[in-house]
Amino acid sequence: MKHGVLALDQGSHASRACIFDESGSLCATAMVPVATQQPDVMHVEQDAEELAQSLQAAAEQALAIALRSQPRFELAAAGLAVQRSTIVCCDRSDGAALTPAISWQDRRNAAWLANLSPHTARIAELTGLPLSPHYGASKIRWCLDHLPAVRAAAASGNLLVAPLASFLVLRLTGAGPRHGAIPADAVLVDPANASRTLLFDSRRLDWSDELLELFAIERCWLPRCTATRAAWGRLQLRGCEVELRAVTGDQSAVPYAAGAATTDTVYVNLGTGAFIQRPVSNWPAAPAPLLGSVLSCDAGAAVYSLEGTVNGAGSAISWFCAQRGCHEAPLWTALESLPEQTALPIFLNGIGGLGSPWWRADLQTRFIDADDSAGKVLETTLGHFAAVVDSIVFMVAANFDLLAQQAGAPRRVLLAGGMSRSAWLCRRLAALIGLPVEVLDAEASALGVARLAAPQLASRWTAVTTQAWHPVPDAMLQARYRRFVAAVAGAA
Repeated sequence: MKHGVLALDQGSHASRACIFDESGSLCATAMVPVATQQPDVMHVEQDAEELAQSLQAAAEQALAIALRSQPRFELAAAGLAVQRSTIVCCDRSDGAALTPAISWQDRRNAAWLANLSPHTARIAELTGLPLSPHYGASKIRWCLDHLPAVRAAAASGNLLVAPLASFLVLRLTGAGPRHGAIPADAVLVDPANASRTLLFDSRRLDWSDELLELFAIERCWLPRCTATRAAWGRLQLRGCEVELRAVTGDQSAVPYAAGAATTDTVYVNLGTGAFIQRPVSNWPAAPAPLLGSVLSCDAGAAVYSLEGTVNGAGSAISWFCAQRGCHEAPLWTALESLPEQTALPIFLNGIGGLGSPWWRADLQTRFIDADDSAGKVLETTLGHFAAVVDSIVFMVAANFDLLAQQAGAPRRVLLAGGMSRSAWLCRRLAALIGLPVEVLDAEASALGVARLAAPQLASRWTAVTTQAWHPVPDAMLQARYRRFVAAVAGAA
């Protein structure tokens, strides 16, 4: 009988299920798209039940594919990676969701959060994070202040405020409406997802009483903190049960895709947002303007990272194509034939708010004139698309430079995510950072959480394959990068 690992990856655009066999090869995969709603300015929501059902469907589809090719195939373990900073409010009496899944991209309570700016330094000291509406605490506060159903559940002692990971675990392991009350200690949260609430003390690896008081949030409303690898329950799949042995954030799983997370490597995942991570040996006491993040925790020992965030990555590409009424795929193809020394516009990328190292929620997204000293600026749809891609490269490079300053020059850079398939993007990033850029030929979040869920099986897996793009000096690109950084710094 052959064994494998089921890795579930719930992202902004889709729920994915991947099954890796005994050699680490991807033997089955399934994807179920999910919808996003934007009911108001800075509001970004998803249907919480749709997310759970799509993940269940993807898991069962992937398992069916694996069993068709190998009828005696058996799952040894499962892992779950989830978009961080997204929250759901539930009723403990029956598990019913009281709110949509309020997305990590949502910034609806930014004005209220600004009132806590005198506490910024202390919040950063405890959490490693800036005071940002992207994180969970201000979203929870908004639900309590604006939604009668949430207030009623709190008043009756039945409120559960769950990071999305905790909500999905409840659903996948059989809890939910019609299953009765949820015991107080039955809902768990891992440190990577808990830390993205602004309520988690990343040194103590537990909820912070000080921060709970600051945000007026009760500990009893929150899940119980546990390790990344723990007894999370049994996934209830059609005709099959499997132990869920690891839960973490989607980005927190990426550094484990190639094996152990190493301190000499920078990991870049290019999805809806772009996340740039550098594992570090100890808790980063003063990471600003970067983030201090928790990658994983077992038996009280945590692995931390320095992290940079680019909010407008894939979301900026989607925004551009929606604005221009064009399709994305042909533009990526056309980029590959664009001469390297083409003069391009500069794109000030404020999609989703400007992340590290600037941390501005209000940057006006726009194109500005380029320095055309090298020739005529390409003011076409392709030229503007290239400028949007360049803006993502520039913001990744800015974070990379800060990581090198804070933690020393890295030895290796690993790229993952959909946009890493663009040779044009990879060449430009390699030229800017002056290091080869290796692209992981794998579903990085899924592979990373699979390794966390089944470490003994994964220890026998073959090494992941990469394709390397080596740096070629490009003075014009370097000049564009400097102009972009200056333009962002001086933008009104």
